[in-house]
Amino acid sequence: MNPLSIEKRNLVLHAMAKLVEQERSQIILENQKDLIAYDGSDLAMEERLKVDDKKVDEMILSLNQLAAQEDPVGVERFHFVHDNGIRVTNKTAVFGTVLIIYESRPDVTIEAGGIAFKSGNKILLKGGKESLQSNLKIVSLWHQALEENGVSKNWVEYLNYNRTETQAFLENPTQKVDLIVPRGGEKLIEFVKKHATCPVIVSGRGNNFVYVQQEADLEIALKVILNAKTAKISACNAVDKVLIDNRIPNFEGFAAMLIEELTEAKVEILVDQSLETFKNTKVLSDENIWYEEFLDYKIVIGTVNSDSEAIAKINTYCGGHSASIITRNDAIAQNFMESIDAAAVYQNVSTRFTDGFQLGLGGELAISTDKLHQRGPIGLQHLVTNKWYIYGEGQIR
Repeated sequence: MNPLSIEKRNLVLHAMAKLVEQERSQIILENQKDLIAYDGSDLAMEERLKVDDKKVDEMILSLNQLAAQEDPVGVERFHFVHDNGIRVTNKTAVFGTVLIIYESRPDVTIEAGGIAFKSGNKILLKGGKESLQSNLKIVSLWHQALEENGVSKNWVEYLNYNRTETQAFLENPTQKVDLIVPRGGEKLIEFVKKHATCPVIVSGRGNNFVYVQQEADLEIALKVILNAKTAKISACNAVDKVLIDNRIPNFEGFAAMLIEELTEAKVEILVDQSLETFKNTKVLSDENIWYEEFLDYKIVIGTVNSDSEAIAKINTYCGGHSASIITRNDAIAQNFMESIDAAAVYQNVSTRFTDGFQLGLGGELAISTDKLHQRGPIGLQHLVTNKWYIYGEGQIR
């Protein structure tokens, strides 16, 4: 497919934003069909599935923000003039065709589609069966926005495949695919990694940690943990594990207050043996639970004797996504943040901010726990590769 000018790409994004506003009630109505059909077996998935007016507002904002951003394609990254006169330039370039495989979230059909399209890529959308009606409605709007601006509908394509058909496509694509981004649970990610025949960016599990260090402001610690656990349980940036330094002043009082507030928020609390005397808790029966991402009203609380023990435990069990330290000691915080092997590290802040929009990217395709080629939120400026341009006058080597 021939490249589209940035002006044409932006016109399509603006047109899509207007159509989403015009068709707001119809999008919500189609989403209601999906919600009614869903069996409710997974609370987190049901939460991600729902589209309301607030979610539609976020879709429109995402499209308008994308249209306002600079073109990520053709940006010069490096320039060099060889001794023999050759002029060398490295610029950002489109991937080509990007396949997004995702579960439940109709807003991904907007956000991922918009980021891929703005960055000059053709987008293949493979949503889950639970959000089919919502996705088909949104894709029909993409096609309308494209056609209104004289652009082929092929730039945004929906793959309405079952699991068997998806596997067959991954193993033997019927069209060229340059990059795959799975966005969902561990089973989906493993399925894609197992069968894909082209590069995959892994949007991995969260299993995020908060460490309440010896010099913590305990009021901040309570606020951060409650927010990170309960604000949105379906988010991969929610917290699942809390480590408390047993040297903090009034250790037992703080632990009791934390457990009480989590209990009031209807969170199931699992603890290690050091906290087994506290009410409304269950002692861990399996150490492997430290590896699990919950996506539920569930948390594990344990204690450590030192900062080094906390760092070692987090690096052993976390998903490489996010970790936060609560402390007034900036030097200790900096050491913690540099030592933790995660995409995002925080001091005195909720892990819920690991999000492309919140971190200034204007949205995200996914949150990568890989280290190549992008780590953390994948924004517009990351959905590009690069290309070398060399100019000369007959030089030979």
